[in-house]
Amino acid sequence: MSGLQLTSTLTCPDCGNRELRDMPEDACVYFYRCEACGGTSKPLPGDCCVFCSYGDAACPPLQTPM
Repeated sequence: MSGLQLTSTLTCPDCGNRELRDMPEDACVYFYRCEACGGTSKPLPGDCCVFCSYGDAACPPLQTPM
């Protein structure tokens, strides 16, 4: 799969810490644990994964044209 962005900067909704994370090409990530505060987050209602809710790039499954 070419042209996909496979990294995203996640911003913790609890403390505002920003972390660069790799995204899987074929799956959504439902939980995110912040390295700074230890908080665990899950997607906002209507989003498929934490990258879509808290990242600066949508997850690869959503980047893939249908």
